[in-house]
Amino acid sequence: MAYKVEFIPDAAKDFATLDGSVRKEAAKKIDALSENAFLGKPLGNKFGIDLTGFYKLYISRKKYRIVYRIIGGEIEIVEIVGIGRRDKEAIYRLVMGRISSRQK
Repeated sequence: MAYKVEFIPDAAKDFATLDGSVRKEAAKKIDALSENAFLGKPLGNKFGIDLTGFYKLYISRKKYRIVYRIIGGEIEIVEIVGIGRRDKEAIYRLVMGRISSRQK
């Protein structure tokens, strides 16, 4: 099954600011998500942040994470919510802030 991959605007900015080699690796992983959305590991409650229903995918020797979710409907969509350095829980807090602001 093929999935449609979409970025929220802030995640597109995250992707654009990545270093060239990291961006290239991220692009390969994101392309792979279009074929298999379940490549990443499921997230749950991380550092007191509820990210149930989201997945993480590592890139660049686990220095960066891609955080995404699968949205069902007529077309299955992989929505990239954030891409950032693996710096404790920083990417998870960033993603939670983005989710919260989109729900308002």
